[in-house]
Amino acid sequence: MIREVTNNNVHLLIPGKAAHFARIYTEQHGGTMLEALRAFYSSKMYHELEDESTKLWHLGPVALYEDFEKEN
Repeated sequence: MIREVTNNNVHLLIPGKAAHFARIYTEQHGGTMLEALRAFYSSKMYHELEDESTKLWHLGPVALYEDFEKEN
């Protein structure tokens, strides 16, 4: 069975990436996991991650965090 990531299912990949991002964020910035998740879900990077065509879903949490830091 061939699995394909599309705009209809890319959202399934995001929670795991968000959790790992939040862990890294709290290690670097302090604060709570909730604050870190708010930062993640309100970022430009998240909105681009939601769009399958950007292929950001290929990136791991460290790379996503580094992209987030560049944007802020």
